[in-house]
Amino acid sequence: MKYSFSGQSVLVTGAASGIGAATARLLAANGLSVVVSDVQADAVHAVVAEITQAGGQAVANVADVTQHEQLEAAVQCAIEHFGALHFAVNNAGAGGDSGPAGEMDLDAWRRVIDINLNGVAYGMRYEIPAIQAAGGGAIVNMSSIMGVVSNPTLPGYNAAKHGVVGLSRSAALEYSSKGIRINTIHPGYVDTPILSGFDDEARAALVAQHPIGRLGHADEIAHVIAFLLSDGASFMTGACLLADGGYTAR
Repeated sequence: MKYSFSGQSVLVTGAASGIGAATARLLAANGLSVVVSDVQADAVHAVVAEITQAGGQAVANVADVTQHEQLEAAVQCAIEHFGALHFAVNNAGAGGDSGPAGEMDLDAWRRVIDINLNGVAYGMRYEIPAIQAAGGGAIVNMSSIMGVVSNPTLPGYNAAKHGVVGLSRSAALEYSSKGIRINTIHPGYVDTPILSGFDDEARAALVAQHPIGRLGHADEIAHVIAFLLSDGASFMTGACLLADGGYTAR
């Protein structure tokens, strides 16, 4: 599937592996110049090498999304290398320790909120002015099925992913009339390195929760992100798009 991007740039956070890496590769293959950003330096450079070897344009950026000044630098990286920033995918995320709210580890809570929610807020704080200066564009923020439904043992993750929805819709209301569309995507369980610690029984239990009968693939989510950035989604803003194999349809 092809998307209509040409002469534009995008910042993708959490782009060293999984959905972020798949998104960076797909967007580069469709004409976007990509800032591949992640805290994992070696993996970032490996993704950039993949893209450039395939004929695309990409630059590496090592950034921790919990540090707002590093996200400001990531936006400046796009401007310095590609002249402007037109799109952003705030994808960086992390799971949290399991446990009910009355027993949760507060350090784990802060970490999950910092990465999954504050990282999105910090990103938009610097991306929005840059995209406005470039004449407009679009942002996709990574939520989750846990931004739509809840799990009693994931209070931090639920709070963060629900928070991404409220944050994104607030920003969409403010900036959509100013040329920036902002939407969220809500994947089900996707077969990425984050599930590497699951044994066969646990993976089978996850699969059983998806009526489609399998886990998602990173490339499938990347295509939904590309669509939301593209002109094909030009009338979509403030939307919460599910890509969950039917998980939330039950």
